Amino acid sequence: MEKIFNNTEVAFSLKSDTELDRAYFLFKMIASEPLVKIGTAVTNFAIKAHLPVEGLIRATVFDHFCGGTTENDCLTVVDKMFTKGVSSVLDYSVEGKEEEAQFDAALQMTLKTIDFAKERLAIPFAVFKPTGIGRLDLYEKVGAKKELSETEKTEWEKVLDRFDSICKTAYEKDVALLIDAEESWMQDAADAIVEDMMKKYNKHKVIVYNTLQMYRWDRMDYLKKLHEQSQKDGFHIGMKLVRGAYMEKENLRAKEMGYPTPICASKQATDDNYNAAVSYMLQNIDTMAIFAGTHNEESSYLLMQMMNEKIAKNDARIFFGQLYGMSDNISYNLAAHGYNVAKYLPFGPVRDVMPYLIRRAEENTSVAGQTSRELNLLKTERERRKINS
Repeated sequence: MEKIFNNTEVAFSLKSDTELDRAYFLFKMIASEPLVKIGTAVTNFAIKAHLPVEGLIRATVFDHFCGGTTENDCLTVVDKMFTKGVSSVLDYSVEGKEEEAQFDAALQMTLKTIDFAKERLAIPFAVFKPTGIGRLDLYEKVGAKKELSETEKTEWEKVLDRFDSICKTAYEKDVALLIDAEESWMQDAADAIVEDMMKKYNKHKVIVYNTLQMYRWDRMDYLKKLHEQSQKDGFHIGMKLVRGAYMEKENLRAKEMGYPTPICASKQATDDNYNAAVSYMLQNIDTMAIFAGTHNEESSYLLMQMMNEKIAKNDARIFFGQLYGMSDNISYNLAAHGYNVAKYLPFGPVRDVMPYLIRRAEENTSVAGQTSRELNLLKTERERRKINS
C-alpha cells in the first residue's frame, strides 16, 4: 500500500503560518504531562471561580479543537475544510448535564444539526451522546435491570422519546446519524435502545449508527450477535468503530469495584480487535456501513487495502473519521486520494465544552506517540515552509 500520510504540504494546506505556529506551541504544551495536569487544575478552578479565562481558552485550545460556540459559528470551518474534500460532523459537545431542561435543550440542538446536515453536502452526518439526553445513572440502572421508581420510569420514557424523535427526524430527512458510546456501565442500556432504532429505521439502508469501542474485549462478539439478529429481523447495521476514550476511568472503576476490566489486556490486543471489526464489517458490507473513527495510520492503511480489493474508494457506506485539530495528515491525505473523510467538529459554549477539551488534552498525553507524531509533522511542515523555530 502506498504510504500517503507523511505529506505535510497536503495535511496542513489550510493552515496559515500563524495557525501552524499555534498548533506547534499547543502540542508542545500537551506533550508535558505535568503541564497538562497543572493546566487542567488551573482551568477548572478558573471556570468554577468565574474568572475571565474564556478569551485565553478560546484563543488557544478551544479554537484548535473546536469549530465555534454555535452551529453557525462552525460554517466557516466546515466550508473551508470541504474545499479540500473533508466533510464535517457537527458535535454539540456539552457533557455531564443532569436536568430535564438541559436534556430537552440538547434534543433541540441535535434536531437543529440534522436540519443543518440536510441542507449541506459538507455535513453528511449528525451525532449525539446518550448522556446528552438522559442521566448516566439512569442508563446504568436500566442496564443493570434494577427496579425503577415511578419517577424514574417517567424519566426513562422521556429518554426513549428523545431517542426516537432524533432517529425519526434523521430517517425522514435522510441524514445519517452517529450515536456515541460512553462508559461501559451505561452502555448496555444505550445499546438496547440503538438496536431498536436500527430495527425501526435501518430497514433499507443505514441511517442509525451505534459506536463500538474496540478497546473492550467483548465488542467483537457483540457485533457478531447483532449481525445474526439483523439477519433475522431484516435491518442494516451502521457502526462507528473507535478504540475508546475512557480507558483509565474503566480500569480504575473495575479495580475499585472488584470486577474484571472490560478493557483489552494490551494495546496490541485492542489494535487486533479494531482491525478484526473493520474486516468483519467490510466482508458484510452489503448490509452494513462503517464510520472508521481512527487516528491510527496502520488501521487506516489496512482499511484502504481491503477496500481496494472489494469496493470503490468513495463508496458511501465507508467513511474515515478523525477529530478536528488532530491527525490532519490522515484526514487531508485520504481526501486528496478520493476517500470519504469527515472530521468531528465539536461546538458549544466555551465553559460547557471544557470537559471535552480537557479529555482531549489528557488523551493526547496518555496515548503513546500521538503528541510526538503531531509535533514531528508540524515541525516538518514548518521546516518545509522555512518558518523559524
